[in-house]
Amino acid sequence: MKLPSKHYRELYQLFAAVKGEKEMEKLMNDLLTPQELVAIAERVQILKQLRLGKPQRQIAADLGVSISTITRGSRVSQFGNGIVDDLLKKIS
Repeated sequence: MKLPSKHYRELYQLFAAVKGEKEMEKLMNDLLTPQELVAIAERVQILKQLRLGKPQRQIAADLGVSISTITRGSRVSQFGNGIVDDLLKKIS
């Protein structure tokens, strides 16, 4: 389903308005189901470990996820716009 671009802008503005980790935690818990939150947190851990150069099979074993889940994260690492990597550098 394609949403109007205005809806995406409002979503991005909502995230940009967050002030700090505690406020972000509250927002994420309000917006996402527990399963969605787990999936996003898992994706971040995958990207973090890929950034460190860990092999995909090792990441899968460490996180208890399938290789296909790692491969999806790897695509973000390879073809994404780099913002996750930039933000991971900031918090390291």
